[in-house]
Amino acid sequence: MELALLSENSLAFLLRWAHLLAGVAWIGLLYYFNFIQGEYFKEADGGAKSDVIQKMVPRALWWFRWAAMLTFLSGAYLIYLKHLSGMGIMIGAVMGTIMFLNVWLIIWPNQKVVIASAQQVAAGGDALPDAGTALAKAGLASRTNTLFSIPMLFFMASSVHLPQLGTSVHQASAATLAVVFGLIAVLALNGVVGKTGPFTTVKGVVSSGFLLTIVLYLLVEMI
Repeated sequence: MELALLSENSLAFLLRWAHLLAGVAWIGLLYYFNFIQGEYFKEADGGAKSDVIQKMVPRALWWFRWAAMLTFLSGAYLIYLKHLSGMGIMIGAVMGTIMFLNVWLIIWPNQKVVIASAQQVAAGGDALPDAGTALAKAGLASRTNTLFSIPMLFFMASSVHLPQLGTSVHQASAATLAVVFGLIAVLALNGVVGKTGPFTTVKGVVSSGFLLTIVLYLLVEMI
């Protein structure tokens, strides 16, 4: 029994370590794309921008999407292994899952179109007709992930420090669950078919992320 418990705890520790390492890589690259690369592209000339899209962006996206995959898989198995169901963990996990799906189902497929278009233009051909639309879709999903990353990290980290966020979702009221996860769902849907709105600028998405964190925390506290 003690050996089995030790093995489980050791596995849980390794999963947490992998989750943190992969998460740092994933979110770090997310912030790089949104805070640095995106702003650079606004000022870069066409040749420099094309070179970055063809040579650096594919490399960065490889690390980006596979870091997201490892973060998601290690986190999901850790929740299963330790039977985690605290409100903070669940809010963070739901937002993290949406972010993961955005990476693999929206950002990466659309960025492939953008990269292919840049390569075709560099070879003397015409830009792909849907490259502009693909870039906009990827950008909206990326901004949504940046928005979610701030409250996601808050709820994940605070779940063991703030007792109210450690309460199981099974003990939360239906009203709390409906309002909290309903708000997250609306923002996630906007990230697929909506507009960037206040998330268009770096300042806007960061301030919106902190505002969303406060709103979600107050909802959990008040409802």
